[in-house]
Amino acid sequence: MLTLYLLFSEGYYSERNNQVIRQELCAEAMRLTQQLANHPLTQVPATKALLALMCFQASRLQARKGGDGELVFYDQQDRSAWNPALISRGASLLNEASDGDILSRFHLEASIAWWLCCDAAENIRWKNILALHDLLLQHFYSPVAALNRLYALSRVNGKEAALAEAVDDRLPRGHFYYVLLAELHTGANDRKAGECYRRALALAKSDTDREIITCRLAALGEPPQADINYTVDRW
Repeated sequence: MLTLYLLFSEGYYSERNNQVIRQELCAEAMRLTQQLANHPLTQVPATKALLALMCFQASRLQARKGGDGELVFYDQQDRSAWNPALISRGASLLNEASDGDILSRFHLEASIAWWLCCDAAENIRWKNILALHDLLLQHFYSPVAALNRLYALSRVNGKEAALAEAVDDRLPRGHFYYVLLAELHTGANDRKAGECYRRALALAKSDTDREIITCRLAALGEPPQADINYTVDRW
């Protein structure tokens, strides 16, 4: 199942060939996972939870691309472009996956994805997402999940609280980390935000990521030159 999870993840956000979203990979991963969910030997709760996760994530694929093919992040997505049938299918699968006493990472990630898709008040949504990330990190720690949890923390407790925890050495120091730092600094300290974006620009692997970061630098009125001498110890 982990292989199918990784296949879907590569389709959902790919850094290869400057094609960020590869829907054909997502579709193939879902097709194969559905086969596992249909087979008597592999239709276990974790399989259904994984398929539920894929349904929730796939429901937003169309909204993740703009008219010019640019990547559209969650808060800017047109919710009317989300696929309600896939959200409903995911909710049904997640409910079926609740049978048994085994909690997999797929259960927790699918639950997080459900809250991202559901029609709930912002404060309720993000409090539940933060709580689920805490549980996910407790049982299935990963640096990427920790980074996502940091963003959820900023939505619940504010940017200062997130910045206080951003010094965690276990957080991956890739371009996503510095983009998040920049977002947390924006408004309160735009100079630091610009430094973080330039560091992210130096680490970005795809043209799409570089274009997004350059646009955000421009919005701050900052030059786009990558800051290759920036050190993480300052944060």
